[in-house]
Amino acid sequence: MLNKLLAGALLALTAACSTAPTTPAADAAAPALATYFPAPDTAMLADGGVKMVPITTPKGTFNVWTKRFGSNPRIKLLLLNGGPGATHEYFECMESFLPREGIEFIYYDQLGCGNSDSPKDTAMWSLPRYVEEVEQVRQALNLDSSNFYLLGHSWGGILAAEYALKYQQHLKGLVISNMMMSIPAYGKYANDVLAPQFKPEVLKEIRAIEARKDYQNPRYMELLLPNFYTQHILRRPLEQWPEPVNRSFAKMNQSLYVTMQGPSEFGVSGKLLNWNRVPDLPKLAVPVLSIGGKYDTMDPEHMRMVAEKVQHGTALICPNGSHMSFYDDQQTYMHGLMTWMQGVDKGEKEVKL
Repeated sequence: MLNKLLAGALLALTAACSTAPTTPAADAAAPALATYFPAPDTAMLADGGVKMVPITTPKGTFNVWTKRFGSNPRIKLLLLNGGPGATHEYFECMESFLPREGIEFIYYDQLGCGNSDSPKDTAMWSLPRYVEEVEQVRQALNLDSSNFYLLGHSWGGILAAEYALKYQQHLKGLVISNMMMSIPAYGKYANDVLAPQFKPEVLKEIRAIEARKDYQNPRYMELLLPNFYTQHILRRPLEQWPEPVNRSFAKMNQSLYVTMQGPSEFGVSGKLLNWNRVPDLPKLAVPVLSIGGKYDTMDPEHMRMVAEKVQHGTALICPNGSHMSFYDDQQTYMHGLMTWMQGVDKGEKEVKL
């Protein structure tokens, strides 16, 4: 998952989200331009597709921010950001790909993230409560099984899986992007596979800082940035990290991150400590796309397993990708995602990529 401390280290970094769009092999007809970008209703004030959704919670009503991009009555993709506590902004690269295929997508800042309300009560940071939040957003946006695709990345993948296990009757397709379905398995992979890839002296110093719980020590990020983040989070030099990623991480809600994940990158100590949904994967009957990267913080073989255990699964493993494969293996990720959605739209349950 995405580290809260990365925000400060990236504030000075800027890079454009420059991409070369690609077209998937699927031949589903995209809506005409005038249909995808319909003229605004002159009886209403145009707001660029933004909709604030009131969310009812045990602690009162709060507002969350959503923004629709394009219009397609058959394919509406709701994006769940990671962190926990980042923002929708790192998904902005989608704008360089999905519109040309006529795919409608919806940005959404979860409660506590970005443009949405941010209550200070940590009791609000709860996986079951977030599932009900997504369901209220679905209802407010009139999404249903005829058009509703849900993509969760990193922590968003946990939320998407939990939502699907309770409400899959409302889904047309589910995308679990760069997130294992077991936190204990994730911790084991980090310790057994990722940590040994560090130079011994670097790992020793990182472990010493963590043992002291000195996570605010600048040296912690000095070690993690070149040895972990540019290897397993986004495989580009830091000065080349895309501006939407830097902007999103700079807004990380640290309270939300630490409450759910904990402060360490090599062990979860928050509310998600024992989360494991692998035994429940066979219950998912909706088409599922499981995306991983060869260099991800998440085990790519686990991501293949997810596709095998659900009833109708497809795996997409990006050979050059890491945790943010939609940037460092962009063509593979976007081509696979668009091809899969268009295949499901045509009635395929297990799309061949």
